[in-house]
Amino acid sequence: MSKLFEKSSINRMSLKNRFVRAATWEGLATPEGEVTSRLIEMMESLAGGGVGLIISSHSYVSPEGRGTPWQIGVYKDELIPKLKEMTAAVHNNDGKIIMQLAHAGQYAEKETGAPALAVSDSGTFSERNVKIITRRDVHRLITCYSRAAKRALESGFDGIEIHSGHGYLLSQFLSPAYNKRQDEYGGSIDNRTRIHLQIYRGIREVVGRDFPILIKMNCSDFIENGITLDDSLQAARMFSRAGFDAIEISGGIIRTGKFSPSRPGITTADKEAYFKEFAREFKNKIKTPLILVGGLRSFEVADKIIADEIADYISMSRPFIREPGLIDRWQKGDLLKAECSSCNLCFNPGFDGKGIYCVAKEAEKNGTLGRRINRFS
Repeated sequence: MSKLFEKSSINRMSLKNRFVRAATWEGLATPEGEVTSRLIEMMESLAGGGVGLIISSHSYVSPEGRGTPWQIGVYKDELIPKLKEMTAAVHNNDGKIIMQLAHAGQYAEKETGAPALAVSDSGTFSERNVKIITRRDVHRLITCYSRAAKRALESGFDGIEIHSGHGYLLSQFLSPAYNKRQDEYGGSIDNRTRIHLQIYRGIREVVGRDFPILIKMNCSDFIENGITLDDSLQAARMFSRAGFDAIEISGGIIRTGKFSPSRPGITTADKEAYFKEFAREFKNKIKTPLILVGGLRSFEVADKIIADEIADYISMSRPFIREPGLIDRWQKGDLLKAECSSCNLCFNPGFDGKGIYCVAKEAEKNGTLGRRINRFS
């Protein structure tokens, strides 16, 4: 049997296979961030389709940190009841789900009504109301993350993942392109990881030792003056020593086009797993379980990554938008690659208030496949 279908565990969380649904903005929450029945149905279909671990979409920990419309919120207790319904639906379908905690920083939606929080004056504000984060703001944000983690625990999530990739707030702290601070949060990589470690310690005090805490981070920003592999490796070693239970490797900034996290045109095996060589470097330096995301489409590619010990888990997003039952199909012996063509059209309906779905699949059904600009990358 393939190692992809081996049972494993992250901290005390047992998993039935090594497939992870990467955190994906679904665009299916209410304007206030509350879970809806359509979102619950999506999570049910993923769990029922065989995914070992679901990571819910980036959930904003503070009102001014919302990065996209109709995004899941975890900033107030009133959101807990519907979150509980979602986790129960996953557990009833033999699945596990963790919540990704996030803050968009300077890329927050203008519609939040509050100034966007920027790590420093990096010259990338694009004429909007921005506030540079103070030490008091840092302490408030640490509290926001801790309280959000507590809500996730109370809502029945099996763990949490801290989002420090793709140019969002904590990624901005890590990246020299955004972080030009002159205090203890800027400069050296030790300083740029300081808030991450403070958030980790604050969350751990609230949730205890047995609750899995993961982190998603960039191997590289792929932008001028962005974080490099060397600095990412140093940060990963610090996260590993601090006690993070797993590290998910991604890369790119949401506004960098060609080198964005969700790259288009993944049509052949050689284009898959575009962070694979970075993951190999990470695996050589840390013992913490490693999750690899980025353009994985073929069972054979995923199987070899696990067999060669390049990573411990395979994380995918877009393939599950088209085929929530992909893992069940592979486990039953149909090993044809995922049907996803990486056109990136799936995110467009989300911005229209319809939630994400495979536009290409719907168009194929209706014979109306057309071209639209992907507004997410």
